[in-house]
Amino acid sequence: MKATYIFALIGLIWIGWWGTACSEKTWDVPTYYTEIQEPVSIYPDYKEVIIPPNIAPLNFLVRSPGRDYVAVLGNGKEELVVSAQASQTIQFDEAAWHRLLDAHRGDSLQMTIYARLSTGWVRYPAYSFYIAREEIDPYVAYRLIEPGYSYYRQLGLYQRNLTNFDVRPIYENNRRFDYTDNHCVNCHAFQQYRTDRMLFHVRTNHGGTVLVQGDEVRKLEFPRKTVPMGAVYPAWHPAKDWIVFSSNRTGQAFHLQNEEKVEVMDMASDLFFYDATQDRTEWICRTDSALETFPAWSPSGDYLYYCAADVRSVNVRPNALSAGDFLLNYRAIHYNIMRLPFDAQTQTFGAAECMVDCAAEGKSATLPRLSPDGRYLLFTEGDYGQFHIWHKSANLCVKDLEMNETYPLSEANNNDADSYHAWSSNGRWIVFSSRRDDGSYTRLYLTYFDTEGKAHKAFMLPQLDPAQNLLLLKSYNVPEFTREPVKITPDTFRKVIYQE
Repeated sequence: MKATYIFALIGLIWIGWWGTACSEKTWDVPTYYTEIQEPVSIYPDYKEVIIPPNIAPLNFLVRSPGRDYVAVLGNGKEELVVSAQASQTIQFDEAAWHRLLDAHRGDSLQMTIYARLSTGWVRYPAYSFYIAREEIDPYVAYRLIEPGYSYYRQLGLYQRNLTNFDVRPIYENNRRFDYTDNHCVNCHAFQQYRTDRMLFHVRTNHGGTVLVQGDEVRKLEFPRKTVPMGAVYPAWHPAKDWIVFSSNRTGQAFHLQNEEKVEVMDMASDLFFYDATQDRTEWICRTDSALETFPAWSPSGDYLYYCAADVRSVNVRPNALSAGDFLLNYRAIHYNIMRLPFDAQTQTFGAAECMVDCAAEGKSATLPRLSPDGRYLLFTEGDYGQFHIWHKSANLCVKDLEMNETYPLSEANNNDADSYHAWSSNGRWIVFSSRRDDGSYTRLYLTYFDTEGKAHKAFMLPQLDPAQNLLLLKSYNVPEFTREPVKITPDTFRKVIYQE
């Protein structure tokens, strides 16, 4: 009993310190108040957004002045009331939140916020959000990484349940607390939103590609003679255990006078095909005149999309583009989106076709992703290069393959880097990373993509404590939706990586 009491006391002190204890109702809706016209300020910005009916509660901080707050969510008939006493944090009960959203699919709800000032209560103008009928996939996998550039400290792959706030590690490095044993994990990928077909790379110490095929977990180590630059960006075929990888020789440079901090250089890149059942490797593109990267299959598996940059104008040496060439000409590197027809019977590729000619417009495209119905080609467009996660010019764009129209997703974009993106399995939701909050750390955002091919105002991934997005000193990257949790345990992955 004594130990339990001490633990509870410590817990209360911690909660009081962070000011997030008031998730239960402590104040009634004020009867007497003053109407004010100034819009309420909240963080994150969840005003006038379209949200999934199964999303976790959109907890938020009230940034407008006040000692206490009351938030009322409803439509005049059904209401959910939450208050924050001596706190700015509004936290909704999960069960009540889900009951309210589920009852209002395809409808809107209003949020009204009251603030208690020294002179009494005030009520801010209400704002609305709309609950879509289409659900979002219940899980998103991502990497959390500190903004370092050469030393892999503590980083990992994680999976978040989007219907609540449960976060579980897929794999974390350095769990042995041995900082001489650093290794990076990256480029996780899944086949058709399933987790029984997945992979991720391990770099430097214990390097290799961790591959999951059903209950089997193994580490691939492509021979340097076969794949001299290693396997990098992966793409699972939608129906077979066939994976296309790009093989890249990358480096990084740092700007001395530039609002963008880092330039990641892709000095050589090619594509190769890997049959995971037969353990067979075959080159698809292997040229010195072009940089081929970021492969992606069409949903039917009959086309392979990828990005390619023609570097003949800046490649002054007979072999791959050198670091010096890139540093002198990095703004002249522009990637287009290409595709190759694929014959599954013979496992052969046809002639390349340009699908989006960004270079002709002085732009550069990365990360092609096809919508599940095959109609929309989603990509990131920037001014140059291929590592748009650091480019403030980066925006999300789509090409309507049916109408042959290309346009930006203006309603979801912002004036900072909007980059790595993925479709939900029903094609109605897009998750992407953005630096719009502070210019340094990427956070995950969600946007609704309607049947007319239009995106809507993006909103930040909700957290139990909304201040987490202000306090977390790590970046999210490579978000990928899945319909199920990863079943392989971190300990199993660790044993395979360390070959124990």
